[in-house]
Amino acid sequence: RRVLFRSEEFTMKKLIKYFDNNDLIEKVSAHCDIPCKIYDPIVAQIGVLTMIRVIDLIDELNTGNDASLTEKAQFSRLVAQKEEHGLKVKEDIRVIWGDYFKTPQFEKFPEIHELTHTIMLNCSKAKQNINKEACVNLLEKVNRFAEIFWLSKDINVFKQKCPYPPQLELVY
Repeated sequence: RRVLFRSEEFTMKKLIKYFDNNDLIEKVSAHCDIPCKIYDPIVAQIGVLTMIRVIDLIDELNTGNDASLTEKAQFSRLVAQKEEHGLKVKEDIRVIWGDYFKTPQFEKFPEIHELTHTIMLNCSKAKQNINKEACVNLLEKVNRFAEIFWLSKDINVFKQKCPYPPQLELVY
């Protein structure tokens, strides 16, 4: 056998071809970004709850002209957290919609496309402003998404207030 690694013409492509031609790599495939059956919209739901809680905390701050540097810094941190959780909401919904939902679920729940798009738009609106009503509206949409998700798996759902602030209703 020829030594592959001494050659100046060594490339990753040649190495892969070598392993492939000699059956040294087992071929595998996957249809999801993450292992099946571990998708859960609760991450998006908690993300929206966090956005709402952050707005409540902002409302408690002194944000007037006489605000201290500490209060101004806290305001900046809270706004950054709201933005970060808004991005997480969008990502979690987008991944579940794109990877989990397939033709059978689309046929059973045809509203899921429009609902997902609405969540994306509402999340952008909630991120652009410090508006609790926009976030509560987003939570309603994400809860509906969660409801459809669980119903598509033939799992019964129920609604209950979460046990921590802002103590709003979630679909479980």
